[in-house]
Amino acid sequence: MTTNRTAVVTGASSGIGAATARALAADGFDVVIGARRVDRLEELAAEIGATALQLDVTDEDSVAAFTAVIPRVDVLVNNAGGAKGVASVADADLDDWRWMWETNVLGTLRITKALLPKLIESGNGLIVTITSIAALVSYDNGAGYTSAKHAQALLHRTLRGELLGKPVRLTEIAPGAVETEFSLVRFDGDEDKAAAVYRGIDPLVASDIAEIVSFAASRPSHVNLDQIVVQPRDQAGAGRFNRRS
Repeated sequence: MTTNRTAVVTGASSGIGAATARALAADGFDVVIGARRVDRLEELAAEIGATALQLDVTDEDSVAAFTAVIPRVDVLVNNAGGAKGVASVADADLDDWRWMWETNVLGTLRITKALLPKLIESGNGLIVTITSIAALVSYDNGAGYTSAKHAQALLHRTLRGELLGKPVRLTEIAPGAVETEFSLVRFDGDEDKAAAVYRGIDPLVASDIAEIVSFAASRPSHVNLDQIVVQPRDQAGAGRFNRRS
C-alpha cells in the first residue's frame, strides 16, 4: 500500500543512491530522485514509479530549482558525494580537493538547509547521511577525501544536537568497501585500478546499504539510530583487508 510520505534521494543515478531509491519505493514512499545524469534517473524513475529531477549539489541554482518543486519531505537521504585521486598531501591536486569538499560537504549542506523546513513540517522527518569509515579515521594518500568526509559527518552530527526537540531524526551510515562506481570515479575511469580495490574480498554491495536506510526509515518516531558503521566481513578498518587472492 502506498503512502503520502515522500523520500528524497540525492546521487541516485547509480550505486547506493539508486538502490536506496528502489528500497524506499518498495516500502511505499513517494520517491524523488536527483542527480546530474538525467538519462539514468529517468530509467530508474520509470522502473520504480519515482519522480526524476536534475540535480547538481555543487550548484546553488540547481539545488534551489530541485528543492522548490518538492512540496513535502519526510525522509532525506544525503548520498551524493565521492572521492577523486589518491595523492599525498605534498602532491595534492587542489581541484580534486575542491570537488570533494563541494560535493560531500557543501552539497550536503545545501540540500539539507533547503529541505529542513519541510522535514520539520512533516512532523516525523528523517535525515540519513551516507558518510564513510573515512569519516572516522585517516589514511595515507586520502586526506582530501577523509577531510571532506569528516566535515560532512560533523555537519550531520552537529545538526543532531541543533534539532533536539524538533520532530526530525538523524542517522549517519558509515560504510566501508562497497563495490559501486565509487572507485571508478576515484581513479578517473581506470577500470583495473578500480577493480583492484575489491580483488580477493567479498565487498558490500549497494543494496546492503539501501536495506539499512530502509530499516532506519521504518523505526518508530522515538527511535533514533544515530550512527551505523558497516563493513564487509573481510575488512577491519581503512586499508585492512583479508584478501584471498
